Amino acid sequence: MSLANLSAQQQLDVMKRGCDELLVETEMLAKIKKSMATGKPLRAKLGLDPTRPDLHLGHSVVLNKLRQFQDLGHTVIFLVGDFTSLIGDPSGRNDTRPPLDREQIIENAKTYHAQASKVLDPEKTEIRYNSEWSDPLGAAGMIKLASRYTVARMMEREDFTQRFKNGVPIAIHEFLYPLMQGYDSVALHADIELGGTDQKFNLLMGRTLQAQYGQEQQCILTMPLLVGLDGVEKMSKSKDNYIGLTEPASEIFGKVMSISDELMWNYYELLSFKPVADIAAVKARCDSKQMNPRDAKVALAIEIAARFSSQADADRAFAEFEARKTGAAPEQMPEVTIHCAEDGMLATQIAKQADLVASTGEAGRLIEGRGFKVDGEVIEDRHVKLAKGKTYVIQAGKRKFARVTLS
Repeated sequence: MSLANLSAQQQLDVMKRGCDELLVETEMLAKIKKSMATGKPLRAKLGLDPTRPDLHLGHSVVLNKLRQFQDLGHTVIFLVGDFTSLIGDPSGRNDTRPPLDREQIIENAKTYHAQASKVLDPEKTEIRYNSEWSDPLGAAGMIKLASRYTVARMMEREDFTQRFKNGVPIAIHEFLYPLMQGYDSVALHADIELGGTDQKFNLLMGRTLQAQYGQEQQCILTMPLLVGLDGVEKMSKSKDNYIGLTEPASEIFGKVMSISDELMWNYYELLSFKPVADIAAVKARCDSKQMNPRDAKVALAIEIAARFSSQADADRAFAEFEARKTGAAPEQMPEVTIHCAEDGMLATQIAKQADLVASTGEAGRLIEGRGFKVDGEVIEDRHVKLAKGKTYVIQAGKRKFARVTLS
C-alpha cells in the first residue's frame, strides 16, 4: 500500500514509529484529517545549523523520519540555520558555545543540501535559510521578540538550570537561540517540527510563539539520539565517534561492523528501513543462538552503506572486509606521494602524513600492538625506515590502508 493512500490514523502510526515523543497526538491527528479533507499538505520542518561541513548518521535518524512525511504527501522544509549558527545552540551544553563567523557558516552550509538529498527527495524539499526573516528583524525586532518570554521560563530549561546551580556562566546571547528557533516556526507557518530529544525545549518554543502570533500551534516530534561508535556519547564529529553520510562505502561498512553487538540493535531500530517485525525476528534468532550476531551486523552494514553509496559499493565493501581478515588489502585505497630525504622516512611519519593516524605516537602504539603492516608484513620496530623511490601499501589498524610512493 502506498503511504500516500493511508488513513489518518495509519499516517499517525507511521509518524510515531521509532519516535521518542509526539506532542500533541490528538492535535496531530486533527491536522492530518484536515489535510486530507482540504488537499493541503502539512508543513513539516527540520532545522539544522551548519556548525560543521558534514552530516552524519545521527542526523539521518531525523532525516529518515522527514522522508516519511514526504512519502505521505506532505511538504518538507529543510531549514539551514545560517542565522541561528551565529548564536550557537546551547542545548545539552555545560559551557558557552562560541559563536561562529558568517563566512565559516556559509562555507559549511554549501554541502548541506546535497548531503540531505541522500535521504530526502530533492524535488519535494523546500530549502530555506533562517537569515531570510531573522536578518530583517533588526535590533528593534529582536527586542520585541525577547519581550514575549520571561527569564524565569527560560531558566526552566534543564541545561541552563544546571549551569546556574554549578556557577557556570550563561551568556545573554544564549537566551536568544530558542527564541529565534521558535520564530522560525512562525515565519514558516510550520504544522510540525522535528528534532532530537535534546531539542524539546526549542521545539516547544515554536508552539509558544505561534500562539502569541495568532497561528495554529505546531506539533513537535522528537527522535532518539543515535549513540556514537564509542557506545557512550551521542554521535558527534567533535567526539570523533561518527559515521559521515559522504564517507566511502568501505568506511561506513567498517565502522558499522566496529560497534558492539548490544549497540547494533539500537542502530537497527533507528537506522534500518526493515519492518519492525523483521528486525524483531532477527534479534530473536540471535538471542536464541540460531543466528550469529555478526551476520546480523553484516546485513545492517550492507544496508546502510548501500543507502549512502550504492549496492555495488556496499557489496564490494563487504568483500574487502572479508578479505582483510586473511590479510588481503582492498582493491581501492587512497594513493599518496610523499617527498622524503635520501635516506628514506620513518614508517610512523609516513603513516601520519598519509592521514592513516592522527600522530606518530598513535602509529608507534599500533606497531607495538602488531597492528601496523607494510606490504602485508607486520612491522615490529617503530624506528623502521622505508626507502625512497618505492611504492608501499601501508596498513594502520584493521581498516585503514594507503598506497604510498616515497619520492
